[in-house]
Amino acid sequence: MLLLFVFILFLVLLAAGMRVPFSISIAGVVYLIAHGGIDALKGLGLVSWGATNSFTLTSIPLFILMAEIMQRSGLSVRIYNGLSKLVRVLPGGLLQTNIAGCALFAAISGSSVATAAAIGTAALPQLAKRNYSPRLSAGTLAAGGTLGILIPPSIAMILYGTFTETSIAKLFMAGIVPGLLLTAMFMLYVGIKAWLDPSVAPREPAPANAAEYKAALIDLVPFVLLIGGTIGAIFFGLVTPTEAAAVGCVLAIIISRIWGDLSFGAFREALKSTVLINGNILFIVFSAFIFSYAISLGGMGEKFTAYLVGLNLSRLEFFFALFVLYTVLGCLVESLGMIVITVPLLYPVLLKYGIDPVWFGIVLVVFIELGQISPPLGINLFVIQSIWDGKLSDVVMGTIPFHLIMFLLLFMLVFWPELALWLPQHMTVKL
Repeated sequence: MLLLFVFILFLVLLAAGMRVPFSISIAGVVYLIAHGGIDALKGLGLVSWGATNSFTLTSIPLFILMAEIMQRSGLSVRIYNGLSKLVRVLPGGLLQTNIAGCALFAAISGSSVATAAAIGTAALPQLAKRNYSPRLSAGTLAAGGTLGILIPPSIAMILYGTFTETSIAKLFMAGIVPGLLLTAMFMLYVGIKAWLDPSVAPREPAPANAAEYKAALIDLVPFVLLIGGTIGAIFFGLVTPTEAAAVGCVLAIIISRIWGDLSFGAFREALKSTVLINGNILFIVFSAFIFSYAISLGGMGEKFTAYLVGLNLSRLEFFFALFVLYTVLGCLVESLGMIVITVPLLYPVLLKYGIDPVWFGIVLVVFIELGQISPPLGINLFVIQSIWDGKLSDVVMGTIPFHLIMFLLLFMLVFWPELALWLPQHMTVKL
């Protein structure tokens, strides 16, 4: 009952407009005082140090900086232009480019918001000028942006790995096949939709000659180099994710100076934006450790585990319960909040059921993706609505088919866990 009260308090504070980290912190402190009195607060100093003294978490600002450098130098537009020449010949035209561009930018971003904003800014003016369906255009960008946390690097995976002490390198590799599969499923839907209803997307001409193909491929060279230099190095065990993030920042600066328009002013703005974004994320992490400390001090994790195990649910029934839980939470709680509130409680239960933590990390990220395009708090919906002149209701309606596709991917992951686990089993991990 006390845990239920604290969770309701957290939701009430969110509904009242309080920021996520403050809502989590207050809920955690209230639980501590209710369970152990003022003396229970004495451990917060040590918890504060433990929350921030983490080598793994240093990869977050580095990956954010890498993406900011690429975006500030104008290279996100270059991604879109290069892909549009290669992909627009498919049914759906530039709508296919939206998804493919989001998938490619996701491999250097780590953030769905950054992915949706970067590709959306480049795409929406062209889509409006060529009379593409506004609803489907917004839907492909909002849903495509969610690929930013499934295709590595992923900030959500870094946080999950930090809380559960799961290999972040393995989580990154586990996200590649599901991420590419989801990209293909999105593109297949758009192609079928455009084939059945040609009014949603005009037919686009293919590149006229080999020179245009060559120019398009050259536009994509910087990103191939950056992706190969980071994700490839992690796969072959040459670097840790944190080291890969540092290498990625250096490569991003070099690439942005050669192929982009990176000036000192743009670099300074990238640093400023990185500090602001990272401050928000790590404040949530700090708050999450307070909440995790509170429930562990009260033994709530053990009680919650014993209660769920005592229900004697089968693995499939347990997955269905998680499906309902995260579907509801996705409509109410911001994505990082979903991780920090549920993982400390659910992780011991996963171990009792013998569920692979790497596999569950990917399932959790897909649930978070759903939350990011689910009203009323789906942040990608507001990102897209803020950079175009359409209605929020059109963005919401445009994402509904992509919700269903994500549900299909979740069922595929449940019945074929190898989709996520095959690649991590064949990688070399640097300790």
